[in-house]
Amino acid sequence: MEIVRSHRQLAAEAAAGVGCGGGGGGAGGLPTYRVAPQLEVRLEEFELFAIDRLRVLKGIADGLSRGKRPEEMEKLVKELWKAHMRHQDPAETLNKDIISHFVLRLVYCRTEELRKWFLSMETTLFRYRFRLESPESQRMLMSEFQLPYKALPHSEFEAVKDKLSQVARTIGQSAAVESVFFKVPFEEVPDLVASRRVFLSKGYAYVAMSQVVSLVVTQFRCNISKALVLTNRKWTATIKEQENDRLTPIVEALSNAYFGPDYSQLRENHHLKHGGRMQFGLFLKGAGLKLEDALAFWRAEFSQKVGSERFDKEYAYSIRHNYGKEGKRTDYTPYSCQKIISATPGVGDHHGCPYRHFGEDNLRAALNKMGISGHPLEDIMDKVKNRHYQLACTMTFEAEHGVSCDTGINHPNQYFSESQKVLKAKVSHHS
Repeated sequence: MEIVRSHRQLAAEAAAGVGCGGGGGGAGGLPTYRVAPQLEVRLEEFELFAIDRLRVLKGIADGLSRGKRPEEMEKLVKELWKAHMRHQDPAETLNKDIISHFVLRLVYCRTEELRKWFLSMETTLFRYRFRLESPESQRMLMSEFQLPYKALPHSEFEAVKDKLSQVARTIGQSAAVESVFFKVPFEEVPDLVASRRVFLSKGYAYVAMSQVVSLVVTQFRCNISKALVLTNRKWTATIKEQENDRLTPIVEALSNAYFGPDYSQLRENHHLKHGGRMQFGLFLKGAGLKLEDALAFWRAEFSQKVGSERFDKEYAYSIRHNYGKEGKRTDYTPYSCQKIISATPGVGDHHGCPYRHFGEDNLRAALNKMGISGHPLEDIMDKVKNRHYQLACTMTFEAEHGVSCDTGINHPNQYFSESQKVLKAKVSHHS
């Protein structure tokens, strides 16, 4: 985002359908995020807008993991948007919408897994917001996406009207057939084909006006997917280095501070053994994750491997137990560094202290991933070799954030909270 124009000028252009890649539908409309906005953004807003949008996306992820029906998801999206993204000035609401999307695009463009999650959640958000738009606004968005489809001619509509009526009845709709349909290649609407909600003939699907969301969402998903790849290239090639003293620390801190530790085994295998679940689960609890959200998080991961029913039978109890809701009602606290260091992970376990339990190559790779190299890296490895694990962790914190930590690190949640303090101080300094 270039810093060249004011919020007010952006809002005026967006309302006219220019600037920012098409606000679409005016100041209260639905942006398509095709071009990064050119406007002034205070660094404080840069972070806060992203956090608010992330709350919306996380809420959507929770809703999907709980198996909410489409009508429930539509209501949830409307409530989440109202709670986190509204502003008393509609023009500022549009600015916040556009800015927050592009900030999170920077944060989530950097790995395939991050891109996949962001793409899925943004597409779901767009789908339900599109459904809440007026028919006129929906047609404008179809035009903006330049979809090459025209309404079915009357003669062809009459020829297939009975078939369309049959499909409508099978999906529980009124026998009275809508009058506007689009004839599109069936591969353009895979969700409608999979759920048998369209009439198919000779490789084409007959899509009703009320179903065009599938056409628009397919194009939206394609555009954002390509944009994420291009953003990653630009970030790696130029932006990261150019903004090293300004935006880069905030983007990286957003990733580190708000998305938790890198438990790659959980994300890759959708499972952790008991020790890993205890250590990571209590860390998340200490970081502020509520019981309801913890159940949704673990269910979303584990159900991909063991199924929701088995998760509820075999794993949900222990999560509630950690929060003091089962058994002796003990309110368990997160593990300290000393407790983690003294643990002995077995074969197939993925918890413990990285300085104590990682091999040298794996630890070096993990530190390199955090941007630590050269003398700081060698100093950390020297502490590890001499079994000063907490000193190594403290030096990692100092190398990562560029500040001293006189008290030392003695708890994972302390590392988390101190990281947030550093981030907020940097934001305040630059704003």
